[in-house]
Amino acid sequence: MNYEGVLTKMQTEIGTPIQYYLIFKNDFINVNQLLDKKISINFLYHQCLNCELQKKIYRQGFCYDCFFEIPQAADWIINPEKSTAHLNIEDRDLDYEKKVQLQPHIVYLANSSSVKVGVTRKTQVPTRWIDQGAHEAIEIVEVPNRYLAGITEIALKDHVSDKTNWRNMLKNDLKDEDLVEWRDKLKQYIPAEAMDYYLENNAETHLQFPVLKYPEKPKSLNLDKTPSYEGILKGIKGQYLIFEDNTVFNVRSNEGCVVSITVN
Repeated sequence: MNYEGVLTKMQTEIGTPIQYYLIFKNDFINVNQLLDKKISINFLYHQCLNCELQKKIYRQGFCYDCFFEIPQAADWIINPEKSTAHLNIEDRDLDYEKKVQLQPHIVYLANSSSVKVGVTRKTQVPTRWIDQGAHEAIEIVEVPNRYLAGITEIALKDHVSDKTNWRNMLKNDLKDEDLVEWRDKLKQYIPAEAMDYYLENNAETHLQFPVLKYPEKPKSLNLDKTPSYEGILKGIKGQYLIFEDNTVFNVRSNEGCVVSITVN
């Protein structure tokens, strides 16, 4: 079977295990069905996810010009505390910013390699946790806009990490944590503006990934350096494909690459 298209992050469906899909313009692949099969990935060229021109990708699947112009790549995406739509202040496109920022957001704890704090729109639960490779997660607060979520995350980052160690996550080098206990311990650091939105009666969500074998020493596949690769797929976790030879491929970080995929 041969497939061709521009890479975007894998779509997911909650299940036991989680189901993964690669979506192309004229095709889609249920990646779970490729486990234990030999797969060839061949890089063809770059295509910006916004303007769709054949241009080198700068960041997040966008070319240089689009990255610095479109609201989907604005600074508040990565730094939610910089959101200003609740003040009716425009960054790049106020209509878009109101649509995204002025909706319920979740501040959460997730355990991927260790406990970390993060922010996501409520509609992205549990997708965000899946994308980070978290095997367990819990909501801390549910606030009405992105700004409140951002300042809450900033306050909690002084007491818990906001980073994931991707190598440990992929090696499954982790331990179970009592996230309810963590949530209760961190309550005292929530800003006063967000304290009314604290969630105190929720439980952990547990996630199971489709992995047959975890890599002992994961080595990342970079299509710019290695435009052709072939290997046997052994697992999918976060946004990574895990191969038998310890090669791991981060689909999310290769958004905007047009590839051909052959399944043998």
